[in-house]
Amino acid sequence: MTQPEDRRNPAGETRTGPDPLAVRHQKEFREALSQLRGRKSLKDLAKDSDDGSGGLSSSNISTVLRMDSLPSREFVSKYLRGCGLSVEEREPWLRRWDALNSVSSAGRGRLWARLPGGGRRRLRAGLVAGAVLALAVGVGAWQVHQRNEERFKEEHCGTGSPSLVTQAGGECTGVTDGSDGAAVFGSDLEPVMTAIGAENQNVVEGGDYVTFAFLTPLTSGDANSLTVGQYVAELEGAYTAVAEENKKDSRPKIRLLVASMGSAQRHWERAVEQLVDRKDGDRLVAVAGMGLSQQETVDAARKLSKADLPMIGNLITADGFDATGAVDGKRRIDGLARVALSNSDQLTAISEELPPGRRTAALVSTSVTPNGTRDLYTESLNKGFRTIERLEEHLDDHSDFAFDPRGGPDAILPTISQNFCNTGKTIDTVYYAARVRYLPDFLDALTRRSCHAQPITVITGSDAAALDPRTEALHDPGAPITVLYASFPTSKQFRSPGNPARGLYEAFAKAFTSPHHGRQFPAEHLTSSYWGIVAYDAVTTAATALHNAAAHSPSSLPNRYAVRNELYALRNNAVAGASGHFGIDKNGNRTNTDTVTTVHRLGRPLPRTD
Repeated sequence: MTQPEDRRNPAGETRTGPDPLAVRHQKEFREALSQLRGRKSLKDLAKDSDDGSGGLSSSNISTVLRMDSLPSREFVSKYLRGCGLSVEEREPWLRRWDALNSVSSAGRGRLWARLPGGGRRRLRAGLVAGAVLALAVGVGAWQVHQRNEERFKEEHCGTGSPSLVTQAGGECTGVTDGSDGAAVFGSDLEPVMTAIGAENQNVVEGGDYVTFAFLTPLTSGDANSLTVGQYVAELEGAYTAVAEENKKDSRPKIRLLVASMGSAQRHWERAVEQLVDRKDGDRLVAVAGMGLSQQETVDAARKLSKADLPMIGNLITADGFDATGAVDGKRRIDGLARVALSNSDQLTAISEELPPGRRTAALVSTSVTPNGTRDLYTESLNKGFRTIERLEEHLDDHSDFAFDPRGGPDAILPTISQNFCNTGKTIDTVYYAARVRYLPDFLDALTRRSCHAQPITVITGSDAAALDPRTEALHDPGAPITVLYASFPTSKQFRSPGNPARGLYEAFAKAFTSPHHGRQFPAEHLTSSYWGIVAYDAVTTAATALHNAAAHSPSSLPNRYAVRNELYALRNNAVAGASGHFGIDKNGNRTNTDTVTTVHRLGRPLPRTD
């Protein structure tokens, strides 16, 4: 890459910047142009780029420098002027542009044609033929260019950005700042992506900013994917946190990248690699979101940890899925924190609310995702059911059923349900260590088992928050079913007078539903899912660490190391989240979880036990 050089401008001042003569190809040329800007805002650069024939716009500058091609000579000349370079200082840059453009042109090849000799008629015919041939070649080249451009857009989510990729089935994955189009991840996300793009443009024009990334799967196609309402609310919550932080009288401002890993997080690696590649050029200092408790998320976290990027998970609940790396026993995941409630928090809360008495519990579990990778959420639930004393004591060793989702849950779950009637015991409780995607089929199977009149209680984890309470099986009078799970309070509970953190939630809800650059998020997104809340809390946690780091360096931008240091120093309820005040302990876990862990019931009232 280019090396910084010191040189003097006509005023005799020393200017430090990249050396254009050291640039080897167009990518390095664009990188050198970006370095040349330094901390000058795009807005100021655009204003100073006017040479009398019109200047550049800040959005045009941002777009051109991200494109995988050599900018035009006119753009480069005006950009250099905007950076404050004198005519003499622009010369080496323009000479380097000429050289790179010459190489590019030579690579395309040239068509040489010879005119036939002879008389005037033959010469005229040759000239006409040459003109026709040149026109045909020109038209053909244009058609090839058009086809290549159309093919590129088809492969990149209908955009000109190589950072976005169209996967099988048409889903879009990759990284964007919102400037590639608001609908790249689907129409459901268009309002929030519009707001993200507009907010980012304002922030970048100001110049004094760093970047956060929100890493998540943004499509739903199987059990480990987020439902439409959940992932929309999640991204809306993340954006709301950024927008609220940017309104404060504090620095630096925050630019937000959206990184989609695709359905079931199958394309996590490419999204993460892009974030790692951008960590310096994009001033990336934190990654929030991270996806679900599964093997892909562990692998992503370890890769980001190796790049020294701090991470704040909002949906990671598996026990040991923190900085210790105990979730799989391999090695530490330095830089990882989380704001979710662990599975142990959830199951302990349920065990304490179960009515006293004897129970006979079966265990239904999965241990892999539809990708065939480890599902750490279900593994963690399985272990919790076997080790938490007030749950383990009811477990029937002969009623332990595991299934693989790749074999067809709709086929095996009725068989498992009927087995509850054939054990010689009255199975009145089921510990469900599987994903919510399969839960409606399982509940339906329970209503059709031969002993369906026997009341049964299904105990599971926070994934069940996505279960529609109107599910028909929950309201069958001939087959009484109760579902218990623990999670964050509902919107109504957060707003109750008895909640000491009511004011924090009310402020969040007001901000969430306010207009955002001409778009508005529906209030029902706060009542149908808690994911908007935890996404807001994750980004707010990162922002709190950022601004604490900035307080120590008021004249410079905090880097990712400083943000990571401050992340693990967030003790004593340092974070004011939508869900209340909390801190981050030495292993990256949320503190004060007992104040928000709430047991929820769906279906019939809890039956009495002997």
